[in-house]
Amino acid sequence: MNVTSTTGPARARRILGRPFGVGDLTLTNRIVMAPMTRSLSPGGVPGDDVARYYARRAEAEVGLIITEGTFIEHPSAGMSDDIPRLWGADALAGWRHVVDSVHAVGGKIIPQLWHVGVAREPGTGPIASAASVGPSGIDLDGSAKGEALSLSDIDDLVAAYVAAAATAQRLGFDGLEVHGAHGYLIDQFLWERTNQRTDAHGGNLAARVRFAAEIVAAVRGAVSPGFPIFFRLSQWKIGQFDARIAHTPGEFEQILLPLVEAGVDVFHASTRRYWLPEFEGSDLNLAGWAKKLTGKSTVTVGSVGLDAEFVGPSGRAGQSAVTGIDELLDRAERDEFDLVAVGRALIADPEWARKTLADRSGEVQPYHARQLASLH
Repeated sequence: MNVTSTTGPARARRILGRPFGVGDLTLTNRIVMAPMTRSLSPGGVPGDDVARYYARRAEAEVGLIITEGTFIEHPSAGMSDDIPRLWGADALAGWRHVVDSVHAVGGKIIPQLWHVGVAREPGTGPIASAASVGPSGIDLDGSAKGEALSLSDIDDLVAAYVAAAATAQRLGFDGLEVHGAHGYLIDQFLWERTNQRTDAHGGNLAARVRFAAEIVAAVRGAVSPGFPIFFRLSQWKIGQFDARIAHTPGEFEQILLPLVEAGVDVFHASTRRYWLPEFEGSDLNLAGWAKKLTGKSTVTVGSVGLDAEFVGPSGRAGQSAVTGIDELLDRAERDEFDLVAVGRALIADPEWARKTLADRSGEVQPYHARQLASLH
């Protein structure tokens, strides 16, 4: 990976500064703020500080904000009362203020709809009495932890996603993202280790993707045709970095195509390092493969502008130095992917997008882990 910049005064803006459109959503550039949980919404209600946090980055030329994960209305969806939710009058009023604040500075914003599944520790909020649930009640490490979902439970969950999607559009969001990555509920259905069902939602890849496709199809029917649906997926899980839902491009295609048919507009392919190839015989990363196999637009992500991944075998990176983005620009110029999601670099420096587009990378601030909870 390149660690010095030779982009020249116009290259970053020429490549990342291009407009992008999908459905009714039009962005002024290709830079996206990645979703990052901060646990700073007491009672699940995003406050004025959350509105300022997102609006500041939108005003500094981030083309699209994807919010931190926000819990759908289901008893087992979340594991903290300080993470925002997309239900309840106070929380919805808070989100409307966030949306209005981002729009007031010319930005675009979509929420990430989240259910953590058996990643939730029993007894945690927002509804501590609820059981942890998953496709088979099996945690990422293979241990029995929660309850297996019944078919009626699955129907209830699909309905909860539909309600959240309709709420997002009603609040004025510009689209939505379904969180299907990192070992949370939807990803637990996709991964053979956590999905050991023997009914229509388990077994081969076609069956394991059924739950995700049912959610997307139902959400697609609940929002307007031009309201874009992003779908975030990953191979890796929290604490399971060598995990794979697809071992070959053919297997990956079996996962992606039902989601395309269901109504996904954009795939957000989460990797820990965007520059690493996903499958042997090609330099394409996960987002590149998703675009090649489906023809749909994709978002790449993973240590953009930094020299260390967010999480690794030894835990979270305490700090990361600023690096160049020449390889990122090379790949973007080849249209390997369409959008670039930036996480920690935007936590460290709210002006990252503006500085990068203006070739002021020498002014970008480095990242330290304590900044994840920053209100700035």
